Amino acid sequence: MRALTPGTHRSAIDTLAAADPDLAAIVERHGRPAFRSRPAGFRTLVYIILEQQVSLASAKATLAKVEALLPEFSPAAYLALDDAALRGAGVSRQKLRYTRLAAEAIEDGSLPLATLARRRDETVRALLTAIPGIGHWTADCYLLLALRRPDLWPVGDLALVKALQAVKGLDEKPAQEDLVALGERYRPYRSVATQLFWHYYLNR
Repeated sequence: MRALTPGTHRSAIDTLAAADPDLAAIVERHGRPAFRSRPAGFRTLVYIILEQQVSLASAKATLAKVEALLPEFSPAAYLALDDAALRGAGVSRQKLRYTRLAAEAIEDGSLPLATLARRRDETVRALLTAIPGIGHWTADCYLLLALRRPDLWPVGDLALVKALQAVKGLDEKPAQEDLVALGERYRPYRSVATQLFWHYYLNR
């Protein structure tokens, strides 16, 4: 499966800005968003789970505390930690369950994390969302950030929704079907459009 590179990311920004004056205005006002990616693997999956419904700063701080407990950030090492240690690092009871289930699925082979880069978006999403606690938002963020897929549109992402509502001057939060329709104009670079809206949200 093709993945975004810094070069294709830059050219996609140019293409999107040329087609949509609102995205062009984001670039003009805030500059180009940096090429955002994270290494594929268990650490990034845990990081995205920790980011569910909390601030980016809070998730980052919790990840750093968890990382300090581990000899290596692997599913086996994570499963070897006791619950009290992870709770002490700031992992909520719910996210403790989700991250452990993800680690167990990787260990038993039901989530072949190392092979996801070779699989289609729909297959990756199905494999990830089979794990309790991993919904479409988490799966889409993994596809976008870790696998660098070019055409993801995570309609469950609050920052994307708020930025799109502000940039497009919408009076009300758009319904999910409207969000899907709004994203169609950005194919085949919806991931880059998402990052442009994130860029606006983070700099507003």
